[in-house]
Amino acid sequence: MAATGCASHSPMPTVDYVDLDRYMGDWYVIANIPTFLERDAHNALESYSLNPDGTVAVTFTFRKGGFDGPEKRYTPRGFVRSEDNAEWGMQFIWPIKAEFLVIYLDDDYTQTVIGRSKRDYVWIMAREPSIPESDYQRILAFLAEQGYDTGEIERVPQRWD
Repeated sequence: MAATGCASHSPMPTVDYVDLDRYMGDWYVIANIPTFLERDAHNALESYSLNPDGTVAVTFTFRKGGFDGPEKRYTPRGFVRSEDNAEWGMQFIWPIKAEFLVIYLDDDYTQTVIGRSKRDYVWIMAREPSIPESDYQRILAFLAEQGYDTGEIERVPQRWD
């Protein structure tokens, strides 16, 4: 019955509004469906700051292969594409802008989920390096409702001394 490889997906619903000033800052990657760059990432952290031109400066850092592995750093740029600030384009390489949708954001801006309409990648992020297990399970249930295969989601090891 599950023909997800052939199924077309409905548009991914986003949150009603993102206050960009509140959203800026550090977000620990709790779990994801990793891109090729993120495989075997430890201590993954996304940092956002607003540029004067309205774009978002992003710094993505992690340790490759273990907590003592080499640090990797990427600096893509975000482009807000909607009036509600929930739809972004994320540019790693010009001119390609990958879809970046804020599909979950709690009221106090401490947990968020970034998704994509293709349901191929997802990032569960938080302001702290861990979240309560009950929150994690609730977010997984939410992602299943959105059409994600939650079996593909991997926790990102976080250990900050």
